[in-house]
Amino acid sequence: MLVSRLGNSLAVQLPRKLVNALGLKPGDELEVVAANPTRIVVAKLDRWKEAVDRMRARAWPMPDGYSLDRDEVNAR
Repeated sequence: MLVSRLGNSLAVQLPRKLVNALGLKPGDELEVVAANPTRIVVAKLDRWKEAVDRMRARAWPMPDGYSLDRDEVNAR
């Protein structure tokens, strides 16, 4: 992979094979999982899944016998 200058930063161009394997598209984020002088391990971040997982972890259980009556809610 070629490292090039992008403004004051450095950028790496990813090979098409890697882009396809990870299902990357513009705007996706990669996280450096591990790095040493000869190898870098990256993972695609899935912020949507992380947000849903956080919401599920905070979800309060519904009381026994609870049901949502759409007609009652919409009658207000």
